[in-house]
Amino acid sequence: MKHTLLALTLLTLITPTWAETLKAKLDNGLTVIVREDRRAPVVMSQIWYKIGSMDEKVGKSGLSHALEHMMFKGTPTVPSGEFNRRISALGGSLNAYTSATETVYHENIAKQHLPEILKMEADRMANLNFSDKDFINEMKVIREERRQNIDDNPSGNMYEQMLKLAYDKPANQTAVIGHMTDLFKLKAHDLRDWYKKWYAPNNATVVIVGDVNAQQTIDLVKQTFGHLPAKKLPKRNDSSETNTQQKGAEVIMGGNTKQPMFLLAYRVPTLQKLDDKMPYALDMLANILNGHSAARLDKKFVRGMALALGLDVGYTMIDRQAQLFSVSGMPSERGNLTLLRKGVEAEIALIARDGVSEEELNRAKAIEKANEIYSRDSMAAQASLIGTLEINGFHHDDEAEIRRRLDEVTAQDVQAAAQFLLKQRDVFVQLYPENHPEVAKAKAKIKQKSHKKRK
Repeated sequence: MKHTLLALTLLTLITPTWAETLKAKLDNGLTVIVREDRRAPVVMSQIWYKIGSMDEKVGKSGLSHALEHMMFKGTPTVPSGEFNRRISALGGSLNAYTSATETVYHENIAKQHLPEILKMEADRMANLNFSDKDFINEMKVIREERRQNIDDNPSGNMYEQMLKLAYDKPANQTAVIGHMTDLFKLKAHDLRDWYKKWYAPNNATVVIVGDVNAQQTIDLVKQTFGHLPAKKLPKRNDSSETNTQQKGAEVIMGGNTKQPMFLLAYRVPTLQKLDDKMPYALDMLANILNGHSAARLDKKFVRGMALALGLDVGYTMIDRQAQLFSVSGMPSERGNLTLLRKGVEAEIALIARDGVSEEELNRAKAIEKANEIYSRDSMAAQASLIGTLEINGFHHDDEAEIRRRLDEVTAQDVQAAAQFLLKQRDVFVQLYPENHPEVAKAKAKIKQKSHKKRK
């Protein structure tokens, strides 16, 4: 399993040879990329703001995600709820998401309605005007969203604990939705200030893919957004992490689960420049461990020894935030968390010692290439990959070079990636049902340590 769309489609995306892609930068700093794809009379429009949870301050977590919600609450010309209603009336669909590094708004609609979409996006880039009442109501929704996705969700709960243990800096430790204590303290003026600081053309990228003329569409974006003024952007948080090879951390926790679960994660680098070798090798190692039904972890621990009900591997190669190479899973009745951890670590150590066969490597690459064909029809995937590359300091044309370098990863590179993992700081999070004996033991140890400190 990969945690981002980029990781799913980086190798799997081939654009039509007849498509033209143009890029322009407006005088106000807005970046625009348009790709022609005329196979259907529709268009995918995305606007990427380079702002996410890693840019927030301690005590103000959840700002970026909360602002994403409020962006649908109106301007003087498009009242609250009207944005969604208009898109639906035009036969389109829309959504948005916030991550640690960006906030993205996207619409899929018939091509003739693109001017209206862009007009509304430009309007809310500069003229957001939500009421205090809308803010109060929406914060109730967001707090409930946190309860569902983190507090009462085993995977979300583990992931938040993993971030706290894996990283040293608050910019990397906070779940995107924010801490519950902060969600009760945020005020409407906090979101308005956040909006004024970061929502600006020089902090945004517009990506359009569809049945359009690329140059004419760039001209349309200029006409629609060109009058908006640039802003002086605040200094961003330093999210760089050190001490990646220091001793790791473990935690045992109880939660809303009937079956024990675990997360094993290693701090690893992301792609900073095209000729970095380790990120490509880590990506291919993830595929060999868990990229298909014949991959090592599934073959050995799920279908072979039947120690696990499921295992997943995650790694995001391109991101401006520090990243983790993670393995998560759930033991079967025959297995347990300790046994699974040792098994996963032993498998990585085996690759570090003996490497992988050319047949195994080629199988992983062949599956990636097969996915290329299936991804050609997705305008959303094309736009998301373009946006991801551009927002992280790459150029959309780098797609082909990144794909080529991934395809050139050798068995020796994969072996080196496994050797690298074994040296890295690791985190092991164990989640048990709340009444499990292991949870009671863990709580007793914490209580004992606390008692010794008081003495």
